[in-house]
Amino acid sequence: MDWVNNPYKSFKDMEPKSVMDMTLISNIDPVNIGLGSSEKGNANPSAKPRKKTMTSVYLKFFETAVDGKSRRCKFCGQSYSIATATGNLGRHLANRHPGYDKSGDVITNSAPLPISVIKKSQPQTKSNQVDYEHINWLVLRWLVSASLPPSTVDEKWLTNSFKFLNPFIQLWPREKYRSILNEVFRSMQEDVRASLEQVSSKFSITLDFWTSFEQIFYMSITCQWIDENWCFQKVLLDICHIPYPCGGPEIYQTLVEVLKMYNIENKVLSCTHDNSQSAIHACHTFKEHLDSQKVGPFCYIPCAARTLNLIIDDGLRTTKLVISKIREFVLELNASTEISEDFVQMSAAYQEGSWKFPLDASARWSGNYQMLDIVRKAGKSIDAVIRKYEDILDSRMLLTSAEKNAVGIMHQYLEPFYKTTNNICTNKVPTIGLVLFFMDNISETISTCRESRHSPDWLKSAAEDMAKKARAYNNQVCNIFIYLTAILDPRIKGELIPESLSSENFLEEARTHFIRNYSTSHFPSISTGYGAPEIEDGGSLSFAEEIARKKRRASMNTATDELTQYLAEDPAPISTDVLEWWKVNSTRYPRLSVMSRDFLAMQATSVVPEELFCGKGDEIDKQRFCMPHGCTQAILCIKSWMQVGIKLKFKSTEIDCDRLMELATSSATDTNANGSDKKQK
Repeated sequence: MDWVNNPYKSFKDMEPKSVMDMTLISNIDPVNIGLGSSEKGNANPSAKPRKKTMTSVYLKFFETAVDGKSRRCKFCGQSYSIATATGNLGRHLANRHPGYDKSGDVITNSAPLPISVIKKSQPQTKSNQVDYEHINWLVLRWLVSASLPPSTVDEKWLTNSFKFLNPFIQLWPREKYRSILNEVFRSMQEDVRASLEQVSSKFSITLDFWTSFEQIFYMSITCQWIDENWCFQKVLLDICHIPYPCGGPEIYQTLVEVLKMYNIENKVLSCTHDNSQSAIHACHTFKEHLDSQKVGPFCYIPCAARTLNLIIDDGLRTTKLVISKIREFVLELNASTEISEDFVQMSAAYQEGSWKFPLDASARWSGNYQMLDIVRKAGKSIDAVIRKYEDILDSRMLLTSAEKNAVGIMHQYLEPFYKTTNNICTNKVPTIGLVLFFMDNISETISTCRESRHSPDWLKSAAEDMAKKARAYNNQVCNIFIYLTAILDPRIKGELIPESLSSENFLEEARTHFIRNYSTSHFPSISTGYGAPEIEDGGSLSFAEEIARKKRRASMNTATDELTQYLAEDPAPISTDVLEWWKVNSTRYPRLSVMSRDFLAMQATSVVPEELFCGKGDEIDKQRFCMPHGCTQAILCIKSWMQVGIKLKFKSTEIDCDRLMELATSSATDTNANGSDKKQK
């Protein structure tokens, strides 16, 4: 088919392959998805239609009422007197249900219309007919993209809307949608697994958790790596239900099962978790498991974004009531064009800046800071608008001078935090080194507030709690692997690394790790990083070759290694693209670049920072919370996989939804054109 492509190959550059003929999928069990062909649906356009009487043409689309006095349309339920002429019935069908005459029989719920086989290479003597099963695949694609459960198709207004457009359209029952979604999930999962097997570098994984409205505890597992072209890659592995009691052992068991299924258990270098004790326990158990198998190093990292969010919440606690009051005012501004226009005019008159609506009123950090910002910069305009619309806006929204003063102090104090979160959210690759660089500045900001005699007591009290969380985070990330990841960022190296990580012992351990695991990785016959040396031709090493390899290692260990040379050079500017820098300099540091591909894939956050700090995360949380258990895994995984370029696939067949949409659009255009021609005649 034009919408069936070759099997999935990679995450990038996967344009649909042009196919001249539509192929057939036959005997698909247990679910017949209607992607076959039929002589009935492929009627010869040159054949003359069978001549029928007026009664046989129109009356079969109407049913007679029990009292025998009226006829009711089988499509829309419109009633007519039994004495109504058949010509009026025909006009009703033509006006209300165009296309009713394209089939010889009234469509029933028992069997969908067959799909026509369309061949591009053959000239079209008649406009293409809509293949109604295509509609169901487009509906399935819509359910996935909108994160809607299959039960959505049970909504009568949705099905009636389709029937109003075309009475022959029959949506699959929700059980069929659910069955096909599960099969699509399994098919696409196999493609993800096959792609990961081709990756030569180490993987970093991240864990995220949430609880649905059904009180089901879920964990998402995402995998990251840097490919050979120095492009950052990310793919969702699975969304798993964590069984009761949802603790560390259950998380660990589920994690191991997923990694084994993808055959990457021994290639995971790090895991970034959500800072919960259960996740820490699971990661610690997984580390012990890997250490017992001696498959290489593994470390687990707390989420910097969640830590920073908790730190900011401590800072905001004294102004939360004021922020809530201002949020009510901002919501009224967003809801009323008249009030918002007056606010814009007043802020211009008072020279209090320009404001773009709707303002961010989310309960996340971006929205909270917006509340502080609007009070700080447009206090006079707020008061003027509240007084003008006192019949709509409650006068309690007016802030006292003490409240405004507190907002001003908090706004100034938290401004570096806002700039930090904004930088982390907008950075293309927020490496651990860069995030630690910012977190170190946050610690200094908190320390300055605590030590300043100008800081009010209420702010110092908040800063004390903020400092505790910052210290706890710094203690958790103080290890050799975090140090390695930080110095391999060419913008950070040893000069901008936090003081807590600046240790001579770490530097020596880093050099030892590099020499032991990566110093010979550019010799294909010697080693490829972790694991046993590769043996050429499947045989054992000769005695002479063993001596030669020992000599090579000795000379490498005694000479100035690449790590020392790399650290001796000045750091790159902060604006440098880290992956592009290593792509350009990998020829200068062939062995060190291999280690950099592994370690720079380690994640500083367990979630995308925008989802935590910005309002866009609200929609994601709502979708996760409202999704019923029976389809959460399939729909959310399929949606994520399609977003990174993996094709929708049913068993061995790719479903090209874009091509299906083109066919539907083309058919609708042809139908409209034919209708216009008939009217002109």
